[in-house]
Amino acid sequence: MHKVELTNNEFLRQFETTLEGSLARIEYAEQERKIFLTKLIIPEEIDNIEFEENFIKTVLEFIAEKKLRVVPTSPKIAGFVRRNKAYKSLLPVGIKL
Repeated sequence: MHKVELTNNEFLRQFETTLEGSLARIEYAEQERKIFLTKLIIPEEIDNIEFEENFIKTVLEFIAEKKLRVVPTSPKIAGFVRRNKAYKSLLPVGIKL
């Protein structure tokens, strides 16, 4: 799997990447050192679970580097964090998935 080239589009409040010319994005809201990952949008033509998981992982690693907490409100992202226990340390205290 190739490395995801991540763009943080702060104006539109979304993380973006492209695959074969199609834009995939994760929308977010930021408040008090927390990032709420609200929506995962993967174009139909990308329909690739490996790409999707790699994209989510790249976003979570970016957030970890910024020393922020993450609140995944998107069901797909919450499911990813639930399955990948290494990312549970990014959750704010008291948040359970």
